[in-house]
Amino acid sequence: MTRAIIFANGQMESLPAAIRAILPSDFIIAADGGASHCQAFGITPNIIIGDLDSLHQAQLSAYRSAGVEIIQHPSRKDETDLELALQLASDRKFAPVFIVAALGARWDMTISNVFLAVQEKFADLHIRLLDGDQEIAFLRGEASLHIDGRQGDTLSLLPVNGDAVGITTRGLEYPLVGEDLNFGSPRGVSNRIVDAHAQVSLKTGIILVCLLKSGNE
Repeated sequence: MTRAIIFANGQMESLPAAIRAILPSDFIIAADGGASHCQAFGITPNIIIGDLDSLHQAQLSAYRSAGVEIIQHPSRKDETDLELALQLASDRKFAPVFIVAALGARWDMTISNVFLAVQEKFADLHIRLLDGDQEIAFLRGEASLHIDGRQGDTLSLLPVNGDAVGITTRGLEYPLVGEDLNFGSPRGVSNRIVDAHAQVSLKTGIILVCLLKSGNE
């Protein structure tokens, strides 16, 4: 399947390590003002989607001249620009989907973007939120997730949409064996990877798997 990278319109200081080497096969989607991040890093998106209220006409004209597909929606709409980008990725069967510039700045948009990525209708996209040295992946039961980290990296497990039941971990300093994490409890925060092959398994529920890289690369 084709990997998609969505540039949202939040804060972004540098390209996360996971997408510094953008592949020719990658499909780049700019959610409205995310096109400005693309421009800053010399990346040409395949599609710009949204109500386009964050872009100047000169930018849009330049992208049209470069052959970029532009999909404009009305400004009065129920969906955010990022939701429109995710729906496009879902319709075109892209996976995995990496989202950058979705965190920081406005708290309401940050929380909304995380909740958006949790939605069941986007489960097949295998979404990862990237922000500098931090990554968020989503694990839904019954399933397992291999953690692509290194010794010393911080890993937090945060239940969403209720309790997470039957969690088993491997390669972490504080292991869980068939245990539960309650929604709202900070018990799963700030564990640490101690093995090259860390893994988290879950019976039921949804957890945010938050990886903070320690700078040991």
